[in-house]
Amino acid sequence: MNVVTVIRSLGPIDARNVGRDAMLRWMVLLPFVVAAAMRWLLPTIFAFVDGLIPLDLASVYAPLMGYLFLLLVPYFWGVVVGFLLLDQRDDGTLTALQVTPLSLNSYLLYRLATPVLLSAVTTMSAFPLTGLAQFRLWPLALLALSAALHAPLFALALAALAQNKVQGLALMKASGVVLLPPLAALFLPDALQWPLAFLPTYWPARFYWALADGDPAAGLYWLVSLIFQALLLVLLARRFDRIMHR
Repeated sequence: MNVVTVIRSLGPIDARNVGRDAMLRWMVLLPFVVAAAMRWLLPTIFAFVDGLIPLDLASVYAPLMGYLFLLLVPYFWGVVVGFLLLDQRDDGTLTALQVTPLSLNSYLLYRLATPVLLSAVTTMSAFPLTGLAQFRLWPLALLALSAALHAPLFALALAALAQNKVQGLALMKASGVVLLPPLAALFLPDALQWPLAFLPTYWPARFYWALADGDPAAGLYWLVSLIFQALLLVLLARRFDRIMHR
């Protein structure tokens, strides 16, 4: 079964499932709400805090918020797809797929590729709304792709590690913690950042900051981010495959 057929078969089903779930509908719209807040609301709050406590938050606002937005978009899409996977695993849909012309590998490829595409398109659409940095089309596309692979990572983590939707909700909240450690790189010299390199969220952050600063090492950070995330995807996909064949 080719990719187009898989999309035509499963796409409308996914759209209906998302439309029926208020939380998942909100996740789809949330990137644009966050982008608008970063442009018009949060700068006022940061300026107010700076007026009370001289922290010079304005100097780190753009790199801080740009990184958070870059990773929040695939996080939102990962949650959407992860909960679709949990739903379909719980109701036996994934087991039923194994006796249909649609192979589990084709289904998994669809599940991994769709959030990457949706995350990248959402980032390219919503990031300019933040007003944080101005990138031309191709740099913005590379930036979106560097983070978009996190969407299937989050989705597979939910599906492979959670036993049900209740555990999925707990894991969803806990997984947001991995977004925070790379922010330490804003305040640490390069020599002290090596422990952060083991976090997949670190490399898209470095690529974003290097791209915004015109650092010639930006291309290296982009390449490492893709390789690192691809390796993690392979590991999680294998775990998910083992779960499905128990």
